[in-house]
Amino acid sequence: MLRKFFVFIALTTLLIFAGVGMFSQTAVAAPAFPEIIPLPNGFRPEGVVTGRGPVIYAGSLADGSIYRASLRTGEGEILVAGPGGMAVGLGFDSRSNYLFVSGGMGGTATVYDADSGAFIAQYQLTDTTPVFINDVIVTREAAYFTNSFAPELYKVPLGPAGSLPDASDVETIALGGDYVQVAGFNANGIVASPNGRHLIIVNSGGQTLYRVDPLTGEALAIDLGGVSLPSGDGLVLAGNTLYVVQNSLNQIAVIELNGSLTAGTLIDTITDGAFDVPTTAALFGNKLYAVNARFSTPPTPDTEYDIVQVER
Repeated sequence: MLRKFFVFIALTTLLIFAGVGMFSQTAVAAPAFPEIIPLPNGFRPEGVVTGRGPVIYAGSLADGSIYRASLRTGEGEILVAGPGGMAVGLGFDSRSNYLFVSGGMGGTATVYDADSGAFIAQYQLTDTTPVFINDVIVTREAAYFTNSFAPELYKVPLGPAGSLPDASDVETIALGGDYVQVAGFNANGIVASPNGRHLIIVNSGGQTLYRVDPLTGEALAIDLGGVSLPSGDGLVLAGNTLYVVQNSLNQIAVIELNGSLTAGTLIDTITDGAFDVPTTAALFGNKLYAVNARFSTPPTPDTEYDIVQVER
């Protein structure tokens, strides 16, 4: 009887370890850095930005929520829950760990703590209408915001370690030089050169890229050799390579710029079967993460949204 008992224990132990082994193999097989990162149903995303480490943030047009997800696992959570209004373009400052959020039709710029989601500050960039504060880029000197309905940028100057200014310090920068305001949506995506001396913006309606002096607003049309950029939306700059998300075309144009950012050549076009009106993208390593706004799909509380990883 005792012998049978020990045989039973031995068999049970083997089965347990076999189960553990099977579980471990399943865990190891789970994909790291998944190609699709799901967002909450009904979220209506538009902007994305990466933060410290393998983390990405997305903003909601529906209610201003901010979603945070791990690029490594694809899992995430609501960081800022429905404060109201819109969250459009997102910017990140690694010095302060602040998220900068374009407020769309609200005309605002809002700042949150990227770890806790705590509200830090809000700036009323303009009271004029119509207004659509669309995108933002953060440099060492300032956060710059575009307005798709007015030929101007807004500068929120930043102090040491990215400290925030008083509301009275916010500046409006009129766009001049070659800049042409057309009917409909205009200034959209925005990036900055590594040294912060120049900004690059895309005019969606004009299908044109501009190099902009952030001190004066003087704009120079970037010579693309006759290439136009219809549906130009979010921008990503890596060295002298500019990625232009073309939302309704479901593609990302890859443009190699010259050293002075005055001219560029279209060298590639990134497409993916998972694209569904991508609006903006963020960079992590050798990957781009483009968010699907799905503007051609009527939004409902059950509409699915996601972020798509592609090689760059």
